[in-house]
Amino acid sequence: MRIEKRKIEKITYEEIGFPLSLLEISGMPKELYYYGDLSICRKPCAAIVGSRKSTTYGKWAASELAGCAADAGITVVSGMAWGIDSAAHRGALEREGKTVAVLGGGVDVCYPARNRQLYEEIAEHGLLLSEQPPGQRPLPGMFPARNRIISGLCSLVAVVEAGLNSGSLITADFALKQNKEVCAVPGNINCISSFGTNKLIQDGAVPIIVPADLPRLMGLKDVYTVGRMAEKKERAKDCLGADEKTVLAVLSDGKEKTMDELCQRTGISAGHMSAVVTVLEMKGFVCTDLGKIYIAN
Repeated sequence: MRIEKRKIEKITYEEIGFPLSLLEISGMPKELYYYGDLSICRKPCAAIVGSRKSTTYGKWAASELAGCAADAGITVVSGMAWGIDSAAHRGALEREGKTVAVLGGGVDVCYPARNRQLYEEIAEHGLLLSEQPPGQRPLPGMFPARNRIISGLCSLVAVVEAGLNSGSLITADFALKQNKEVCAVPGNINCISSFGTNKLIQDGAVPIIVPADLPRLMGLKDVYTVGRMAEKKERAKDCLGADEKTVLAVLSDGKEKTMDELCQRTGISAGHMSAVVTVLEMKGFVCTDLGKIYIAN
């Protein structure tokens, strides 16, 4: 049954259950309309936002960030826009995590319309949220206002891809004014969708080097579902390539290795080894520090 046929709830700022973090922001919404589990806003929340005109790399990064957040018990918040926002919501859902879509229009209005399936999945497993009444079609001026709620729900805002005029930079600006952590994924300096994120880093935003940085920045690496994270990582090993598995086997003794040691033990060339280690680090299996490579906890 579609959301239009279901009961949409309303809550005011004076009622118990209203998201506490929103009570502290400038321009606090007086009432919210929602469908789904409002209680997931009480968990640690992180916003993952970015450009609608995203690259394959950007969508992959957003999905991986959301997956790491979900594994750590973090609720992923975004705006259900096409591109990075959609990838973030899907990344959380695919890892059986919780996600909130803050909408520009009414909760019963799916925008963009082509996101209907995602919209229904979030309604079923997460939360659809808006300050606009049911039936309200989204208008351009509603999206910047929507963005203050996205950042207001969260303790951290991660921007994955953004042009210099991207709406996600408005979300980052709200986050700074709300004293929230702002971080960004570095991008190709020759790609227009990376100009905004790279500028954020230049201006002081924390760069995200690997997806596991997101829960680490929130201090939650060892707080939630550690056993579940280890179980999923073990299952993920089945998707690794032969060289990746070989390197992990050499590192399984728990001792740090240099790149040269790994090459000698595996017979893999130095050039290829560098690529293998980089991929393993991005997937969260290994860490590197001062030329040493070791198994990630």
